[in-house]
Amino acid sequence: MDPARALAFLERFHRETGSPVDRDARRREIVEQIRDTGTYIHTSAELVWGARVAWRNSARCIGRLYWNSLVVRDRRHVSRPDEVAAQCAGHLRETWRGGRIRPTITVFAPDAPTGPRVRIWNEQLIRYAGYRRADGALVGDGRNLGVTELAHELGWRGAGTDFDPLPLIIEGADGRLHSYTLPPDAVREIALTHPEHPGFAALGLRWHAIPAISNMRLEIGGVSYSAAPFNGWYMGTEIGARNLVDADRYDMLPAIAALFDLDTSSERTLWRDRASIELNRAVLHSFDAAGATITDHHTESDRFLRHVEREAEAGRTCPADWSWIVPPVSGGLTPVYHRYYDDHDESTRSPAYLLDEAAGHRSAGRRA
Repeated sequence: MDPARALAFLERFHRETGSPVDRDARRREIVEQIRDTGTYIHTSAELVWGARVAWRNSARCIGRLYWNSLVVRDRRHVSRPDEVAAQCAGHLRETWRGGRIRPTITVFAPDAPTGPRVRIWNEQLIRYAGYRRADGALVGDGRNLGVTELAHELGWRGAGTDFDPLPLIIEGADGRLHSYTLPPDAVREIALTHPEHPGFAALGLRWHAIPAISNMRLEIGGVSYSAAPFNGWYMGTEIGARNLVDADRYDMLPAIAALFDLDTSSERTLWRDRASIELNRAVLHSFDAAGATITDHHTESDRFLRHVEREAEAGRTCPADWSWIVPPVSGGLTPVYHRYYDDHDESTRSPAYLLDEAAGHRSAGRRA
């Protein structure tokens, strides 16, 4: 490890937080640890600030207004796959808070100089299985065909429904994979209904309430935490315009159009747009009825621009990837659409959340 990266992080940490810790003594300590072990250990305060700033630097996230309130669960002493699985379930329980979902990250053992000590292969802590039937029909989430097949190889069997929560697949330091079924009380789900159409419930749609990303590594000052699942809360369009709509996933727009008796004879009837709006209304309505935190794309767009303003007032730029910040429904009706943003090259920023290419590739397909 290059000590310069660690010391640059330390300088930013002290400058921004005004930490009372003796900076020169801490510098010497870090340099000595790197010299003796090839890495160094963050203090609790450094870890918390680093995790929060990594969120602040996440160019693809629209919900960064509350970056400084991220709850950090320090589990750096945990690296055994069974204990990691138990802590992931604990993360989901603790962030739920009766529906008042709170942005939370659980940070597990840091990588050693030789590589990761633990890695979570799932894209998110909660995702639904995908199955390809003998006749070629898709059941469940088509995005997860590969990881479902891998779970089967590890001995897991789902019920074969459209919404079977996948087990956690965790790799230990020895490279072996382990499968762990999440306890039912850790998987909070919302059954979808429509505010006006009673027949909507018969579609049997549902979605999990907590979006906890688990295939990104947290990088702070040269130290990588390959297992660091984190969550905010959903924006309705993530579910109602992507998860349940993408053609290679649940592809629900034709069924919703039929339910609402929309004219699908031509694209010029805009039946897809109308069906999408009704699905998004159902998502927001259902989460609200269940008392589960969710936001809509108009509200979150306003919040994001407030965040951009606050960052400017603090003398910082706000990295943003326009293609991710603009919502997939009614983008032109939101204020985030009508402006440009600062450079969003995440490789130049630290601390940061970075896609774990190995875990990402393997969860999308099969074994690499």
